Amino acid sequence: MTIHLNSQADLEDAIAALVVQDKRLKPILELTGMPALRQREPGFAGLAHIVCGQQLSTASAGAIWGRLTAAFDPFDPEPIRKARAERLGRLGLSAAKIKTLKNIARELAAERLNLEVLAEEDADAAHHTLTALHGIGPWTADVYLLFCLGHGDAWPAGDIAIQEAIKVGLGLKARPTAKQMAPLAEPWRPMRGAAAHLWWSYYRVVKNREGVIAK
Repeated sequence: MTIHLNSQADLEDAIAALVVQDKRLKPILELTGMPALRQREPGFAGLAHIVCGQQLSTASAGAIWGRLTAAFDPFDPEPIRKARAERLGRLGLSAAKIKTLKNIARELAAERLNLEVLAEEDADAAHHTLTALHGIGPWTADVYLLFCLGHGDAWPAGDIAIQEAIKVGLGLKARPTAKQMAPLAEPWRPMRGAAAHLWWSYYRVVKNREGVIAK
């Protein structure tokens, strides 16, 4: 059964269950308080928004996204598929991101990709479906599943903030790698997405308490 985090109440129920499931999380929650649910727009627009922001500052990503959504309103896949690369480039997109967005739009048009059904799939299978697309890396896939689709078991194993929070919270000697994060999160299935929200909150608490966390 797939758990969905579509509301703050869903997140609170999942975290309450997690604390019972893994007693190590109780002191973490006591420090953080209940995290707020983070949500983004689903569908093509939500995935495109994440792609546009990859490896850019928040300000730069916001400016490019603003130009794109002004030029293509509504922001649907078919106009992006048909748009000239030169036009998209003038709006601020790199050649790699143009290729990625056009490929996603083609997959949707050919009905080889259905972004909505991923919310009901096993998190690992949905992750694999997205990362098989050109230009979609693990972090992008997991953020889309978690924030845009509310997939309760999506696990952003490559997120540095979560890695650092787990290192401190679980008393590890070193920050775990993305590969090491998979077995660490096994006790939190099928609510790893809720655990991610909790660890992000803990990261902010520790960062505020200690100033700058060592890399």
